[in-house]
Formats: sequence, structure tokens, C-alpha cells
Amino acid sequence: MLNTRGCGILLHPTSLPGPGGIGTLGADARRFIDLLCEMGMSYWQMLPLTPPACGNSPYSAFTAFGGNPLLIDLEQIAGEGDLPPGYCDANRYPDDRVDFARIIGPKMELLYQAASTFLSGGCTSRTLEFRHYCDTTPWLHEYAVFMALKRHYHGESWILWPEEASFIMPETAREYAVQFSHEIGVQKYLQWQFSRQWRTLRDYANGRGIAVIGDIPIFVALDSADVWSHRDLFLLDAEGKPQVVAGVPPDYFSATGQLWGNPLYDWDVMEQDGYQWWIDRFRTIFELFDIVRVDHFRGFEATWHIPSDETTAEKGNWIKVPGEQLFDTLIAALGKLPIIAEDLGVITPEVLALRDRYNFPGMKILQFAFEKEPINLPHLHAKNGVVYTGTHDNDTTKGWYDSITDAERHEMCEYLGCTGVDGVGDLIRAALMSVADTVVIPLQDILKLGSEARMNIPGTPFGNWEWRFSWGMLPQDLAVSVRRQVERYERAPQGEKTYAQ
Repeated sequence: MLNTRGCGILLHPTSLPGPGGIGTLGADARRFIDLLCEMGMSYWQMLPLTPPACGNSPYSAFTAFGGNPLLIDLEQIAGEGDLPPGYCDANRYPDDRVDFARIIGPKMELLYQAASTFLSGGCTSRTLEFRHYCDTTPWLHEYAVFMALKRHYHGESWILWPEEASFIMPETAREYAVQFSHEIGVQKYLQWQFSRQWRTLRDYANGRGIAVIGDIPIFVALDSADVWSHRDLFLLDAEGKPQVVAGVPPDYFSATGQLWGNPLYDWDVMEQDGYQWWIDRFRTIFELFDIVRVDHFRGFEATWHIPSDETTAEKGNWIKVPGEQLFDTLIAALGKLPIIAEDLGVITPEVLALRDRYNFPGMKILQFAFEKEPINLPHLHAKNGVVYTGTHDNDTTKGWYDSITDAERHEMCEYLGCTGVDGVGDLIRAALMSVADTVVIPLQDILKLGSEARMNIPGTPFGNWEWRFSWGMLPQDLAVSVRRQVERYERAPQGEKTYAQ
């Protein structure tokens, strides 16, 4: 993978069409995979699948290990008998965006109903499968207890819980396991259903020749089962509050930097048990995906430590991280790591050396090439690389092209030898022509949509991650026209050629 010419589409499953106001792992996901095949694609890239916490962001999750229950397909649940055949969510939702405030309550109510039906049933083959999943999923019980307590304390962060819950001891954990046994069972059921639906969907994709590219954020949320149950692995004070927090200094996206607020790792403590937490995390992510994009790869060489009382990311210090030691340990435990290194932002020779030591492909963003970062220009691309027109953090290419200056548009047209009439098409063609083995294009750019279809604006806490497409938005000849281009630049799966040049 990633060592032959190929192309993929970036689309998070929440952006899929379908009933219920949010994309799921059901029939529309399989239809999208069929579309990828028709377009001559080799990859489906998506954002993290973990259960979102703050601001509905997939990069802020209640666990780094589990799945987002909102992606569970209710039709499959009903087909198994856990919901009645005529189940109905009577609410009407917009087709062009995910209205999280409206969908979360009704969908979770139906999922709880399904879980209760299942848990109160007799012993069946599904019951045995569920028990096996619970017994063989190491992180599951801690997460389920954490979510049960979070529900009990009305969604408050664990730092605000009573001490016996926030700084939990083994004997107290056993008491909670009895006290909240039903809620814990519900949480385990949701993760089991997500896992089996995801496994079925990924098998379908692989069976059609589509490799799935996932995403692993380098940091985890403070209000997560990971930090709650492993406080010793993070730089926290005696009350469990971060001493320093994560972010990046001023860059392309923000003049004051990005203050993410995640707790930072205590690498000295992690070294003592051979980085077992990271081994478990990467093992889990590689069980989900064929390839993984490592977000903020730069943070495995050094991280920007921001004092926790700062209101912006402008003041901080780069602190070294034992990246080589970590990756050597991961390779010894897991074998070859199919990783894409997100090497954007403030990149030093040391970061590039770490990336190249393990032959991880890096990223190039064509939108950056014609503004502030000419290193992204196509003639500077490497064969072992992944080229994007833009990512989930960028504006759509149409939105970007409409917003840049006339001089920047002129420079792009001069460089690419185009007229500029179709700026989106010009940038897609430049990506496909690149010497880099792998190209990934957001679906918004394939559809030539404007800023209204943007997925995320970095540094803004609300209003992101909402965009969805509908099948009616796709031109009738979309698959044919895209495949012609993919084949023209020899990016269709090897041995396939469907359309005349």
C-alpha cells in the first residue's frame, strides 16, 4: 500500500447521506464504497472514529480506543431484533449538515432502548459473541465505568466528580461496577455494535479493493477515560489538572497559534513500562484501519508546552520527545507500521529525520503551495508522499480559490499553465499528475463545492464537523469523468482500465 500510484477520497462517515440526520456504517456507506470503486479509487480516508467529546470534534474523544455510537446503523440493530421493526425517530433533520444538538438525544435514546432489550434477553449466540467481545477488549471495562459515572454526574468532567470517583481505587471501582451494572452493560453493548458494524463495513471495502485510511490524534482529551484511568501517564498536578497543555505556536491557520488544551504526556513514566499504553493504542488502531494518518506527527519529535493559565498558544516551549525510542518499541511489538506522517506546520530537520528514519510518507497540501509554503509545489513532491488539494482543516478548494488574491491566482495559473476558469479542476489535475504515489482529494473538491461545505475551521470551538452530502448532489456522469482522470494519470487499481482516454 502507498507504494504504487493510487488515489483516494477524504470523507468522514458522519458526512454520508441517509436517515437519522447523520451518516452511519450502514447501506449508504456501502453505496459510497461502490462509488469509490466506480471512480477508480484505491482509498477511503476518514477522520478519527472515536466518540466525540468537546464540540463534537472527532479529535477530542471520551476514549482513544472506542467508536462513536452515533455512527451505529439503527436499521441493522432493528434487523437483529433489538429495536422493533417499526421503530421511528419522528424528527426531521436537515440533509446538508449534521445538527448534533437535535440528533444526539433521540438517537442515543433509541440505542439505549436497543441495549436494554438485548441485555434483558436470554442467552443466544449473539450473547456469547457479546461476552467474548467484552472479555477480549482490554480497555472496554474502564471506559464503560467512566461513561457510567459521567452519566451519573450529569456530564461533568471527571475533575469535578467527588474524590472517590475522580481518583478511583480498585475497591471503589468494584462497587461502582455493581451499582451501575446496567449502564456499564449499555456502554459495552454500544461499543460491541460499533465494532461489529465497522468490521463488516471494512471487510466490504477491502473486498472491493478499497483500503481504509484512518486517523490517530497524537493527544487525548483531558475529560477522557484515558486520562481518568491513567493519570500517572500525564503531566497533571495533585488535583488532576494539567500543568501544561498542548497546542502549536502561531502558524498558517492562526496568528495566535492553536491552544488545544490537551494534557501532555509524561514520557519518563511511559518509558518505565516500555510504552505499553502506546503499544495498546497503535495495536487497536491497526485493527480498525489498513493505514493510519498520524495527526501532528511533529509532536513525536518535540511538543509545544503551553502554561495552563495562558489564553493563547503564543507563549510556550518546545520540549523534546523520545520519538525514535517509541517507534523502535512499536515496531518491535507490532511489526511494520503503515503510517502517513502529518508533517505540516512548524517542521524542523529533526522532524524530517524522524519521519525518514522509518520511511513514513509525509503530506503535501496544494493550497499551501501558492500562498506561503512553496515546498508544496508539485515539482518538489517526493514519490513516497501523499498529496492533498486540501484537508479537513482547509477551506474547500473552491472556497480557497475564490478567496486568494488575483496575484496568487495568476501565479497558480502561470505555474500550472492553465486559464483559471476551473481553479478546482486545475488543482485536482495537478495533484493527479504529481510524482507522489498517493493522492487524496476531499469529496467537497470532487463536487467543486464552496466554503459552505467546509468541514472545520481550526481554532473555532463550535459549528464544525457538520457538513453532509446527498446523493442528489452527484452529477450523473461523476464516476465516469473522475475515473477518466484517475486512469489518465495511472492511478486506477493496477490492471484496470475502463474508460477510453
